[in-house]
Amino acid sequence: MNTANKLTMIRVLLIPAFLAVLYIDFFGSRYVAMVMFVLAAVTDIADGYIARRRNQITDFGKLMDPLADKILVLSAMLWFLEQGEMPAWAVLIVVVREFMVTGLRLVAVDNGRVIAAAISGKIKTGVTMVCLTIMFLALPQWLLHVCVAAITITTVASGVEYFIKNKDVFNWKRM
Repeated sequence: MNTANKLTMIRVLLIPAFLAVLYIDFFGSRYVAMVMFVLAAVTDIADGYIARRRNQITDFGKLMDPLADKILVLSAMLWFLEQGEMPAWAVLIVVVREFMVTGLRLVAVDNGRVIAAAISGKIKTGVTMVCLTIMFLALPQWLLHVCVAAITITTVASGVEYFIKNKDVFNWKRM
């Protein structure tokens, strides 16, 4: 297993540990979980960089890297939802966007085309990771609202961009 894939596996293994720390709920568990979340986010940055730089792009990485990111982010969001710190509609927007973009990519692949990650998707991921990290600090309610708004706006904007830039993927005459 190459270095990039090892980092992805570390992120995958961190997710259940991260959740266990949150749900065991000991003194300071929220901050320990935040550190684990940041560590997992850093492995995402590192494995992508290493995979491209060392030409270590594999089918395993293509599947597990985005899947690990989605599971990590949704795990945190669902915990915040359960804590009453994130509204269900915001989590739903994130989930719907992920399904829609994945569906778009599947249709594109079926038509012999690959849709690469857009810059707006990378910005969305960065904003989401930073905002979720901030939310672990249990700051004032208004700051939680700012973070939820930032996550929601970047999620919607990147989803719209994917569909606008790739509208030709759909053969509307066959529909």
